[in-house]
Amino acid sequence: MTGDDSRYEAVSSRDARFDGEFFFAVSTTGIYCRPSCPATTPRRHNVTFFPTAAAAQDSGFRACRRCRPDAVPGSADWNARADLVGRAMRLIGDGVVDREGVSGLAARLGYSARQVQRQLNAEVGAGPIALARAQRAHTARVLLQTTTLQAAEIAFASGFHSVRQFNDTVREIYALTPGELRTTRPGRSSRFGSVGTADGAGGVPLRLAHRGPYAATGIFDHLAARALTGIEEMAGPRGDRTYRRTLRLPHCTGIAEVRERTGDGWLECRLHLGDLRDLTTATQRMRRLFDLDADPLAVAERLGADPALAPLVARTPGLRAPGAADVHELTVRAVLGQQVSVAAGRRLGSALVTAYGAPLQVPSGALTRTFPDPGDLAGAGLEELGMPVARRATLRTVAAALADGRIGLDPGADRDQAEKDLLGLRGVGPWTAGYIRMRALGDPDVLLTGDVAVRAGMRHAGAEAVDAGAWRPWRTYATHHFWNAAVDRRRVAVT
Repeated sequence: MTGDDSRYEAVSSRDARFDGEFFFAVSTTGIYCRPSCPATTPRRHNVTFFPTAAAAQDSGFRACRRCRPDAVPGSADWNARADLVGRAMRLIGDGVVDREGVSGLAARLGYSARQVQRQLNAEVGAGPIALARAQRAHTARVLLQTTTLQAAEIAFASGFHSVRQFNDTVREIYALTPGELRTTRPGRSSRFGSVGTADGAGGVPLRLAHRGPYAATGIFDHLAARALTGIEEMAGPRGDRTYRRTLRLPHCTGIAEVRERTGDGWLECRLHLGDLRDLTTATQRMRRLFDLDADPLAVAERLGADPALAPLVARTPGLRAPGAADVHELTVRAVLGQQVSVAAGRRLGSALVTAYGAPLQVPSGALTRTFPDPGDLAGAGLEELGMPVARRATLRTVAAALADGRIGLDPGADRDQAEKDLLGLRGVGPWTAGYIRMRALGDPDVLLTGDVAVRAGMRHAGAEAVDAGAWRPWRTYATHHFWNAAVDRRRVAVT
C-alpha cells in the first residue's frame, strides 16, 4: 500500500489485511495502533503513519491497550526482500542484536554498523537498537502475562541489561508498570493480543498471529508426512491435530506445540523452554515454520491472475509455504531427501536421529532427542543409514560446511550467495539448493521446476508454457499449488 491517504482508508475500514504492514499514531492521545483497531477512527489531520512499531515508540507514542499493536504479524516485505534492510529485519527478529549486539548484526550482514543504522532509519524509521528494544518489550509483556516469574527474572529473560531499564521501557511503551501490565491480559474471546491461557499445562502459551485466511490443513499434512521419530510428532484427528517438536536454541533446548485449529487470526502455541532467554528466537522460528508473516491475499491476487493457476488458488485460500524451525536440520534433511520419496526421506531422517541425535534430559512423550549437530555428522561414518557411499560423502561434506560456517544459512543470509555456495559442494544439485533456499531461507520466490511432482502439477494445470516470471515474487506458493495439484491427480487416479 502506498500513500498516506490509502493508509487512512485502511484505518477507516479497520482492514486487518494491513496489520503489521504499517502502524498509525494519534497526536491527540499519544497512542499508536494497528490498522484494524476497533476504536473510533481519528480525524485525518491527527494521524501519523509509521512503518514499524519501533518507529512509533521512538516518536513518543505508547501502544494501544485495546488493539495490542505489538501482537501483529510481521510484514511480508521482510521475507520477500533480499536487500540489506530485509536481511537485517529477519536477523533482528531472530534475536541477534540481543545476543551479539549491533556490531554482531553488522558483521553478519557484511556492512558497517553505521551503514546498517542509516539504512534501517531511512526505511523503517528506527535503528537496530530501537527495533530490538520494541521486541524485548513485547517479550516482557508475554512473560508478565503468562508466567508467575518475578519482574527481575523476566527483565533478564527478555534481554534487558538491568531491572531499571526493563521498568523504564515497559512504562514508556505501555504507560503501565510491569505489575499493572501483568493484570491487563485480554480475555480469551478477544481477537487481539499474543498470549494464550495459562491453564496449568506449563510452558508459555502464545497466540501466533497471522493475516488473512490460513490453510492449516495443508501445512499440517505437510509436516505430518515428514515428521521424524524422536524429534517430531503429530497427535489428534485431522482438523484438530497438535504438532510437537524439539528445538535446539541458542541457550538451551525446548519443545514447541502448535494446534491445527485456528483462532480468530492466530494459531495456538505453547513453548516449553529450558531457558526463557530463548523465547524470542523460539517464537520467530515457529512463525517461520508455519509461514505466519505471509500476505495470502497479495499472493492470491498475483497468482490468481494467471488462468492456469486461478483454479488452484481458489481451491486453497490462505495456502502457506512451510519454512524451517532449524536451518541446519532442514539442510541435512534436504540432502537426505535427494532423489528419494517423502516416505524414504522420513525413514532416513528418523534413522539419523536415532543414531546421532542428542537425548533430551527429560523426554516428553514421543519426543526424546534433538536433531544431530552438523559437527557430529561431519566426521561420522553414517553406515547405519544404508545409503550409497557417494551420498554419505555428500552428507558429511554439507554437514562440515555448516559446522565450520562456510555456508551461511541464518535468517539474514544472502540467498543468492548461499545457493551458489551450496551448489559448489560436491553432490548438491539445483533441486536441493533450491529446496533449501525455499524452506531454510524462507524465500517466497522459488519455483522448483526440476521437481517431478511440480512438473506433473504444472502439466495438470496447463501451466507448462506460461511465463513464470509473472508469478514473482510469490513463486514458492506456485510450487506448493503445483505439488497439491499433483497429489490431487494421484488421488483421483487411485479412486
